[in-house]
Amino acid sequence: MAPRKRKPVPSEASRTAESDNGNKEGKQELNENLPSHRVTFKSLAIRMIAIFLFMGVVSWYSKKEDFTEFAKQLDSIPLRRFNVTCSSDFKNDLKKFKGCAPTQCGRVVMDGLISKTEARQLRQVAINGLKLGGSNGGASILDLHSGALSKGDSFINIYKYLETEGLGSIFYDNDFKLYSSVAKKIKQAIAREFSIQPSKLYLTHPTFFSRMTSKPAKTVHDEYWHAHVDKETYETFDYTSLLYLADYGTDFEGGRFIFTDKSTNMTVEPKLGRLSFFTSGSENTHFVEKISKGTRYAITVSFTCDKTKAIKDPTQQKS
Repeated sequence: MAPRKRKPVPSEASRTAESDNGNKEGKQELNENLPSHRVTFKSLAIRMIAIFLFMGVVSWYSKKEDFTEFAKQLDSIPLRRFNVTCSSDFKNDLKKFKGCAPTQCGRVVMDGLISKTEARQLRQVAINGLKLGGSNGGASILDLHSGALSKGDSFINIYKYLETEGLGSIFYDNDFKLYSSVAKKIKQAIAREFSIQPSKLYLTHPTFFSRMTSKPAKTVHDEYWHAHVDKETYETFDYTSLLYLADYGTDFEGGRFIFTDKSTNMTVEPKLGRLSFFTSGSENTHFVEKISKGTRYAITVSFTCDKTKAIKDPTQQKS
């Protein structure tokens, strides 16, 4: 398929980062190999949905009444960091991936690194893709890298679907360029904030758009509200980031991102263009509150220190 083109969306002026000195702020289910990836589509889909899987009984973490507000929706946060003690999850990586594996762990929130204009265009990419699918329950994903798209109670490959149904392309060259540009900005921010070498940090799977609504869960794929550890779910994860594409309190209610600590829960209220990133070990156990109203859009962008687990930037698929 010949890609359609449209004019680039202008970026807003970048903002200067200022530290708060540690203050609180993806028609048929496929079982075949995708040519550009080392894992089968089925296994990738299974691994992707694992982030939403039931993690035992509903975690007691979500029942805590003590909350620390790390980032409010109305806050304007050039840079806010909260340091935590690294867990033992990285002990095998420290020698193997020296210069990348976390030696200092924490949570960071930034507003302004990704402009609202960029965030709105990325949200439209998600909306366009999810029009062709969507979960029967409340949680849907779209992965531009693998083509994985929630549809009903399973997954399809959106690129295969577009080809077999003769629907043409719903994505634009500029969509992929913007996606790659944003991922690079996030990578640089993570490398800078955690004092690691950018050349040793790699984009890894799964990296995907998510759409969450208040629809009741139909399968375990839809259960996103259980506390979990990213590095336990995906061994290659070293750094996790979330770019929010909707506003808490305006576009949706509920859906706060919550870090769970021994004595309190630390909350991040999503905001259009807000970036949150953190080390992926059990020092940053977390969950997402159930959506009570509206629609929450975000992108999970994950990074690894293991070059063998790296993925390339997504590109326009041609027939």
